[in-house]
Amino acid sequence: MNIRVAIGNRRYSRLGTCSTARQDGSVLIIVMWIAFGLVSLALYFAHSMSLELRAADNRVAGTEAEEAIAGAARYVSNVLANVQQPGTLPDTNTYRFAAVPVGDATFWLIGRGDTQDSSANAYFGLIDEASKLNLNTASTNMLLGLPRMTADLAANIVAWRSSANNNTVGGAKSETYLRLNPPYQCKNAPFETVDELRLVYGAYLDVLYGEDVNLNGVLDPNENDGDVSPPADDQNGRLDPGILEYVTVYSHEPGLTTNGTARVVVTNATQLGSFLRNAGVTVRPGRTYTSVLDFYYQSGISAEDFAKVEDQIRSPSLDGLVNVNTASAAVLACLFAGAGADTNNAVSLVAYRQSQAYPLTSLAWVKDVLDAQTARRVGPYLTGKSYQFTADIAAVGHFGRGYRRVKYIFDTSDSAPKVLYRQELTHMGWALGKQARATSLLAKATTP
Repeated sequence: MNIRVAIGNRRYSRLGTCSTARQDGSVLIIVMWIAFGLVSLALYFAHSMSLELRAADNRVAGTEAEEAIAGAARYVSNVLANVQQPGTLPDTNTYRFAAVPVGDATFWLIGRGDTQDSSANAYFGLIDEASKLNLNTASTNMLLGLPRMTADLAANIVAWRSSANNNTVGGAKSETYLRLNPPYQCKNAPFETVDELRLVYGAYLDVLYGEDVNLNGVLDPNENDGDVSPPADDQNGRLDPGILEYVTVYSHEPGLTTNGTARVVVTNATQLGSFLRNAGVTVRPGRTYTSVLDFYYQSGISAEDFAKVEDQIRSPSLDGLVNVNTASAAVLACLFAGAGADTNNAVSLVAYRQSQAYPLTSLAWVKDVLDAQTARRVGPYLTGKSYQFTADIAAVGHFGRGYRRVKYIFDTSDSAPKVLYRQELTHMGWALGKQARATSLLAKATTP
């Protein structure tokens, strides 16, 4: 019922007043919801634009890091082209290798120390490929000396690189690989890259990588926490790498000297004799030599005369020689095992090398450590020179963002350095150790 109340000359309707109040309240609620929605949309788009701005900034940092790596590769090429003594690993005092600025970016050359470093800090510098065992020339006994190597895998590696017509070689053949999913043939040809090992039957990841899953030669936190996170490790505070740490396919010496003349093979008595006479070097008569090192032992020449001719003579093989001046005890032990000699000699060589004040660049010092018989056995596998080097380059852009990592293999055996191999390693994660990460995080924390 509509009740009208007269007050003075005015009349009011109770029903009308309530209806108007309800309408005003509904409008207010609708307006509030619209306002809330608009504010939410504004906040959403503001947050999205903030994320997009950060993503764009990270892309810029990544581009900076990629350009820094390209610049670092050119820098390394220039360093190798201007090395003072050809055939030697450049001394770290002659080039920059850690936290090198390139515009707003920074790069590092991830290297290896002369001793196994179990700390969380990376070692920086170029890596000598001749300090490793060559997969294409190493014998089965040499391969068996590698950490984590098995007899079956060593046989399979030799079979993979050997001709299909070589029936004297054991190991897995094509019939084994054709039973895999997907099936493929045994290569029966030399290895072209170290990563090709992944195709060899029995080359499982724990054998190839060991605890060093990012291949940086450093004991990272996830590599020393037991089974908490991959990889599986023994949590003993010591890095136990896989066989990828010790092998190469790139070690090769030039057949010519720096002036373009052919190097003399020490097993060729006629050529060697003529060369020594022309050089004015007198040796003991009636001797035959198996290697450059054996020549130094048996010829009776002085260290000064040997220094004159060392770069101009060579052992019969040019491929797969191991540089005794840079190789680890683990690699040298493989050579002694293959030569049927005492593997403890490897430790003695490294200990002597580390006791010297300056880097060694010749074979001559080996005479102070090995006896003549041992030197004759292992000499054909040793050299004092290196011509292939790895530049494992990691870089970040501004404020430590945009991490990138690329590995280059450089060859200097044919005058000007050239790139033999390039491999992206960014997917393997941070490889610069705790110290560089802390610096990077500090830079991020101070970002405006």
